[in-house]
Amino acid sequence: MEKKYLLILSFFLCISVFAQSNISLKGKVLDKNTQVPIEAATVFLTSVKDSTVIDYTISDKNGFFRIDTKSITKPFFLKISYMGYQTFKKEIQSIAESKDFGILQLLENPNNLNEVVVKSEAPPIRIKKDTLEFSASSFKVRPDSNVETLLKQLPGVEVGTDGKITVNGKEVNQVLVNGKPFFDKDGKIALQSLPSDIINKVQITDTKTKKEELNKQASTSNNASINLTIDEKKNKGLFGKFMGGFGSDDRYESSALLNYFQNKRKISVLASSNNINSTGFSMDEIFDNMGGGRNSSMSYNSDGGSFTINGNRFGSGKGITRSNMLGVNYADELVKDLESSGSYFFSSSNTDNVNRTKMITFLPTGAINRESEATTNGENFGHNLSFQLEYKIDSTASIFVGPKFTKSNSTYSTNSFEKSMNDSGQLVNESTAQVFDDSDRGSFSNSINFNKRFKRKGRFLSLSFDNENSKETVSSLNKTNTVFYQGSNAPIIRDQIRKNRNLVDKYTAEVEYSEPVTDSLNITFGLNYNSELKSDDRNTYDFDLGSQSYSSANAELTNYMTSDKKTFRPQTGFSFDNKKLNFSAAVGPSIVQFANNSFYLGTPTNLTKEYVLPYATARLSYRLNKSKSIYLNYSYDYDFPNANQVLPVEDLSNPLSTVIGNVDLKPSSNQWGYFSFRNYDYATRSGYSIYFGGNLYGDQLVSAVTYDSSIKNSTTFENVSGTYSSWFGSSWNKTIKKEAHSFKYGLGFSANYGLSKGFINDEMFEAKTLRLNPKANFTYEYGELLTINPTYNFTYNDSKYKNYRTDGASSVIHRFNIQTTNYWPKNWVFGNDFGYTYNSNIADGFKKDFYLWNTSLAYSFFDKKMTAKVKVYDILNQNQSATRTISPTNIRDEENTVLKRYVMFSLTYKLNKFGGKEKPSRNRMIFH
Repeated sequence: MEKKYLLILSFFLCISVFAQSNISLKGKVLDKNTQVPIEAATVFLTSVKDSTVIDYTISDKNGFFRIDTKSITKPFFLKISYMGYQTFKKEIQSIAESKDFGILQLLENPNNLNEVVVKSEAPPIRIKKDTLEFSASSFKVRPDSNVETLLKQLPGVEVGTDGKITVNGKEVNQVLVNGKPFFDKDGKIALQSLPSDIINKVQITDTKTKKEELNKQASTSNNASINLTIDEKKNKGLFGKFMGGFGSDDRYESSALLNYFQNKRKISVLASSNNINSTGFSMDEIFDNMGGGRNSSMSYNSDGGSFTINGNRFGSGKGITRSNMLGVNYADELVKDLESSGSYFFSSSNTDNVNRTKMITFLPTGAINRESEATTNGENFGHNLSFQLEYKIDSTASIFVGPKFTKSNSTYSTNSFEKSMNDSGQLVNESTAQVFDDSDRGSFSNSINFNKRFKRKGRFLSLSFDNENSKETVSSLNKTNTVFYQGSNAPIIRDQIRKNRNLVDKYTAEVEYSEPVTDSLNITFGLNYNSELKSDDRNTYDFDLGSQSYSSANAELTNYMTSDKKTFRPQTGFSFDNKKLNFSAAVGPSIVQFANNSFYLGTPTNLTKEYVLPYATARLSYRLNKSKSIYLNYSYDYDFPNANQVLPVEDLSNPLSTVIGNVDLKPSSNQWGYFSFRNYDYATRSGYSIYFGGNLYGDQLVSAVTYDSSIKNSTTFENVSGTYSSWFGSSWNKTIKKEAHSFKYGLGFSANYGLSKGFINDEMFEAKTLRLNPKANFTYEYGELLTINPTYNFTYNDSKYKNYRTDGASSVIHRFNIQTTNYWPKNWVFGNDFGYTYNSNIADGFKKDFYLWNTSLAYSFFDKKMTAKVKVYDILNQNQSATRTISPTNIRDEENTVLKRYVMFSLTYKLNKFGGKEKPSRNRMIFH
């Protein structure tokens, strides 16, 4: 097996791509007055005729630059731009051989501005302190492309098939428009619905907390943020897109987005309705909202039947979902120095699914084989309202308030059948169930942050208060019949209604003061208080034959539990921040009062414990140069059990599984560490990243399960030590442009390895799990005519067991996908998305492989304002959802309902009026 791992690693580490240019242009950039080298100056070549950007690079720490390019036979400008300096410009008629320009001097701007902006010739890339800024007009995209398409053209930016964005290996978790959320901070709506040609700048920086942002601190996050600034000329107008489609099998889709921008005032309305497993706001120019189109994960993973908006999930995640959505987003400066933004969503979804599952549960002396079938329906209605208000009291003080309200109602019904066999194939038990749940949930959360900066740099006071309050009521009708064929257990027949009421109240208050020791070194003092109260009130009523109603109280299935955890954490720390190094650390005790109470079968239980536990965190970020950086993170903290895990209350709601807490449980310690190294060379458009990390647990909370002869189990909880989890990954990508040809190469590798423990029938088991996931992708573009994008993804899962009858289990999954898009003849677009998936080790009765082929043909007319499309989803009618999950205790094979072949016809209308006039077409500059 080790040889197999080495072969996989060797294959993906040894592949490389080299490209040679005809000539090399180099030189050195200095300050004219001081003769000091200028680092990170943007050096670029533009055509004299039409200002097209030919090539570019960035100077290093010694002021040196080098541009490898092809011979240039037409007049061009050599330009150098750097904030605070006047732009250098030198005209050259042509160049056919390498040249050293020697020393080139920049003259400081006489106004001493932080940045000199030359609107007519902005450099493609500019670095401003901790912000990397791209000029959108310098990157080639097709007319009417969305913002996501623009991001894919930027050096170092990768957009995965799952929609995840990374910048030089760092994951993007926030996308803003002019510094404000556009419907939601994750940016999905902005990236897929806003047209790229309204964007002026794309600014990328490390994600900051509100406190870090207001106090101008260095980021402590390992995530990135993208801010899209709107072109001033496009910040006044009305624009949007309207689409509707109808297809075979009664499939339909529709969406609309209308934006009104007037300087700081921005109003957007979004609406959608479809029954093809989509949120409805995807404006993919090829496949619109077609699930699986341009997103290979939609057809294989379980996320295809659900969607998330502002952190709220709608749909069950499995099956076929019909969804409707209406949203409004508003941003404005209501009064001077008071900036506001807010959004409202109404969403509804209805999901149907048929599930079939086979599962093997491992025992020390054998195994349990389970088979089940279930037909389910879920319906959800949700309201989501959020605001952000920021008031600048003066130049040094501000207050931020961010309230959020949610209200939802959902119903869920299922009809299921399950049977269990021992490893000899003998039927041990079987059960049927009819369940109907009706739940209501409401929540309110708020974040208040006050920050005051003082005259001396680094001295500040920060006060914050956060709350989260939620209430959920669930009424569940349960009709179950469980029969045992082995042992002496009598049949269990239930016809009852359960009424649950769950409350959560969380409050956090924090004060932090920072005192500078030097310009780079600060000492911080802080106090944090956290209160978290949870209550779970369960009442069960059996059906009473006499009254023909659910009025007979069932004491065994009725209980009340609360958990109240109060944490007081004083801490002290320091931070060091200079041009290259940022290091911060904080330590302190966590003083915890952990109180759990229950009332069950007439017996109250009060369990209160107090702890003084250590807490520590440290972060280091070091920038070796403009392309290379190192990031380290470490934390030490404790996790506490839930009330049902620590209280002696029997949960008998599942006829085949009883759960009871353990009053002797201890908190679990968790040490977490992470390291990453990133290198991206903007001059050669290539880069790579390496990362690894892990968790080391002490007294980890695990399940202890005991089975009887009827395969009925009882579960409690224990503490174990010596468990861990780890992960590793790397990626490499390179872009080569030769005239109209563009080649993008990418390799990636990720792995997980961990040790889990638990108890089965009073024996401790161990499971060592390994996952390897190498992948490769390639994109070829020929001007505006053709795009070809093949990808390959390989996943290997392996588990080794101790104290089980079986020694291990493994599986291999191959995924290949190729996407082609043809933009010829004029006004026509022909797209194809073909994928093949193979699962090597899945249970009998489940298909191991399948093909998924989607196609789309579009024609634009009426000055490209209207587009007619014909799309076919799953041409071969082979789509399926068969998955295998290997865990420390079982192997689960599962199949769910998926969308099958359908044909869809749609019409799209685009509206673009800026300054009261229809938007003229705009050609972007292209790199040769």
